Amino acid sequence: MNQPNQMQQKSINVKLDEAAAEGVYANMFVTTFSPAEFIFDFGRMMPGLPHAKILSRIITTPQKAKQLLNILEKNIESFEKQFGEIKVPGEKEDREIGFKSV
Repeated sequence: MNQPNQMQQKSINVKLDEAAAEGVYANMFVTTFSPAEFIFDFGRMMPGLPHAKILSRIITTPQKAKQLLNILEKNIESFEKQFGEIKVPGEKEDREIGFKSV
């Protein structure tokens, strides 16, 4: 029996039209926020061009942005378990280089 204060999970019917299903490739991301919203810009940088082009902008609430963070973390963890660690060029590695005083 459900308690009156418990939220019931609802099934959501999601429709994906043909144009959206094709997707858009992005290799550049910019995010900004205000007290009321997060803004995610997805763009593409091309070699030899002086600027990047924003292809899509998503505006959402801070709560939904945090849900996005959580689902991305879970999916990246699952991906890395299946395919191995994702290496990001230029990220600081936990290697010790040089001399150390003891």
